[in-house]
Amino acid sequence: MPVKPLVRVTATDVPVLTEALRVALAGGPAVWPVPAALGFETGGEGPPHPAEIAEGIALVVETSGSTDAPKRVMLSADALIASADATADRLDGPGRWLLALPGHYIAGAQVLVRSIIAGTTPVLLGDGPFTAEAFAAASARLDAAAPRYTSLVPVQLARVVERAQRDAFVAAALTGYDAVLVGGQALAPELAARAEELGARIVRTYGSSETAGGCVYDGRALDGVGVRTVDGLVELSGPVLADGYLGDAERTAAVFTSDARGTRWYRTGDLGELTADGVLRISGRADDVIISGGVKVALGEVERAVRTRPGFGEAVVVAVAHPEWGERPAVVSPATDAATSATLDDLASATDAAGLPQAARPVRLVIVDGLPLLASGKPDRRAIAAALAAPAN
Repeated sequence: MPVKPLVRVTATDVPVLTEALRVALAGGPAVWPVPAALGFETGGEGPPHPAEIAEGIALVVETSGSTDAPKRVMLSADALIASADATADRLDGPGRWLLALPGHYIAGAQVLVRSIIAGTTPVLLGDGPFTAEAFAAASARLDAAAPRYTSLVPVQLARVVERAQRDAFVAAALTGYDAVLVGGQALAPELAARAEELGARIVRTYGSSETAGGCVYDGRALDGVGVRTVDGLVELSGPVLADGYLGDAERTAAVFTSDARGTRWYRTGDLGELTADGVLRISGRADDVIISGGVKVALGEVERAVRTRPGFGEAVVVAVAHPEWGERPAVVSPATDAATSATLDDLASATDAAGLPQAARPVRLVIVDGLPLLASGKPDRRAIAAALAAPAN
């Protein structure tokens, strides 16, 4: 099999990463962006990795894995370009992007790919942690003559919305976008409503590194993407699919399959359903289903119900041991006035209203100053669950 070089690039050096991606999309060496935290500098020595990779690969992305072990996803130039083109077709055409996410994650890398294909230069957020003020300042540097886009995770959107509700400059920045893509995890209805009340155009995206980023926008698949459910599990197909996992043929074979017609599908591991008019609704992860007193409970469904309560827009639901029922849901939420004054009965009313079984009622509510997060901005569910399981001092 023909091979070509695989080069590792520090993701924080965005100009270097952008040029490396440009070369990779044109058939040059494949790129593996890595965070500066690994101690790797461009051109220096990094952790051991293959020096070569299959000729068709352009990008390797290592997933953060909120519940699974990290995976090194191999994406072809064709998949990246197909995703970028489909995104432009679904939005208002090619435009100018603000890069607010790390380049070593697929959502950040795709901002760079879309910019390369559009012939534009992305605006960078700058050094330091994400803040609403930095977001607004960077947004002001975007050219108003072209469609303006950005991609955020919910925790970033929450910070912007919170500030925008009392800062006109931040509000103008948020509402000045033709589309704000929000993905990486479920977007709480309360947060979406607050953003839309400000006048923001929020586009909920669903996808993963294995699909070259978001490939379902507001529940509807991008052009060329197929969606189906098999035994309640969501599967995706189309030109955006990854080639597989670097150095892991067994895991690749387990999640990338082909049907009798030769169509290749990716098994997402997410539970969901397609409505009569073709809208995809995700109910949670298959590995987040617990059995409580013999009743199946999808923690994702509990979390979605809890997040409809005021003050619980960023709440996370995990399983905790229960002496009678085996496992029951527990809610961990950042401190807000509404969350601090809420009771378990309030949360039970939310799950009851969502039509969930009695076993879905949370048995524990923990209010924290802040949730532990992965580098991608997603809640670190493993750390949250481990903290709840640890014995009290």
